[in-house]
Amino acid sequence: MNQRVHSREVYKAARHLLKERGVELEDIAEIVYEMQSPYQPYLQLEKCLESVEAVLEKREMQHAILVGVELDKLAEKGLLSEPLQSIVAQDEGLFGVDETIAIGAVFGYGSIAVTTYGHLDKAKTGIIKKLDTKGEEGVHTFLDDLVASIAANASSRLAHRIRDEEEEAQCEVDSILKDKNKDSIL
Repeated sequence: MNQRVHSREVYKAARHLLKERGVELEDIAEIVYEMQSPYQPYLQLEKCLESVEAVLEKREMQHAILVGVELDKLAEKGLLSEPLQSIVAQDEGLFGVDETIAIGAVFGYGSIAVTTYGHLDKAKTGIIKKLDTKGEEGVHTFLDDLVASIAANASSRLAHRIRDEEEEAQCEVDSILKDKNKDSIL
């Protein structure tokens, strides 16, 4: 019987997989902070964490995490068919499916997210670098790109939110000044 999976369950599963694979939301928030603090001198890590959490509430991001981490785990166990097993286990340089899934989850957050993802994919900032390092700690072919995607989305979301807050504050100031000018004319 096909029964729909409630979004809360998918959210919990995605969060659990990140934690299980050694990725804390604070790790991602630190990347967001690094990306956005040059543009927002009063930015606090708490705002970055809120943005990361909001990104993880999006089904497309959750689904990308579920698929990508599952493929990484299967590769660790040697359960993929060849030649895919070798390609994923080695994080073959010409294999772009990991980036394709990650960037697919970026498109909903606009051009800032896309360019930030490209930067993070090359720079390997923070936890992304640790995950990308090929070693004995498991296969993270998909996970490093997914973390970059989450961070890029959260960065873009935060940039837009901060701009919205600035514009809202400016509208309030303009309204107060307009009322003050009206009173002084009377």
